[in-house]
Amino acid sequence: MTSTFPTQITAVTVPAAPPPNGLGAAGGSATQLPISARLRQRLQEAKAPFLANDNISAHLREGEMDQLESEVTDKVRELLRSLVIDIENDHNTAETAERVARMYLHEVFKGRYQEQPKIASFPNVKKLDEIYTVGPITVRSACSHHLVPILGSCWIGIKPGVRVIGLSKFSRVAEWVFSRPHIQEEAVLILADEIERLCEPEGLAILVKAQHYCMKWRGVKEPQTTMVNSVVRGDFRRDPNLKAEFFELVKQQESVLGY
Repeated sequence: MTSTFPTQITAVTVPAAPPPNGLGAAGGSATQLPISARLRQRLQEAKAPFLANDNISAHLREGEMDQLESEVTDKVRELLRSLVIDIENDHNTAETAERVARMYLHEVFKGRYQEQPKIASFPNVKKLDEIYTVGPITVRSACSHHLVPILGSCWIGIKPGVRVIGLSKFSRVAEWVFSRPHIQEEAVLILADEIERLCEPEGLAILVKAQHYCMKWRGVKEPQTTMVNSVVRGDFRRDPNLKAEFFELVKQQESVLGY
């Protein structure tokens, strides 16, 4: 009996189904993910924290802030639409999404995305050992619970160590630290860590007095409430007289300025 099967079989290649969501075989094409997703992935791979009051500037690459601004703009636009605001026809909100994105990334939350300002420190050649205070330094932040303003004043007391920094640099560092979503208690600790790293003082004291619009503008709506907190380290913590001197100097500065 003669076989009716062909003597040679030609292989036919069946194209594989495309992966879902446009992802590549390795699990995803980085260029097709939104910039926020790529940043989160990069931070997670580096095991770097990205909480509201963390700085993530070391993980940003050239051009990515522009991409992030564009993405945030789109998200804010959708928020406005979800609030049933006719942004297509309302001349007051037509460009609100762009303004809000710029404000968050380059102003009120810039301390998350910008590197610390360049702060030069110098040897304490004269071996200064008397304390001095700097303040009031205006601080502006946002409550990380509601993203509404925190506005206040900061005083910094220093007992110099082996290095010193210029007075204006305290203001620059404070602005960089506070320009993030915060709770005030943590903001003061982060500022203290940064100042200790910059000038290694023998003693450090920080006092912050601020008004929180999450209490003034919403919720309990207490217009006069102010939060006050402090941190003392080194000689200020060990020596009660030194600590008392710092708070007395702050009181004198407030009195002179009419606070």
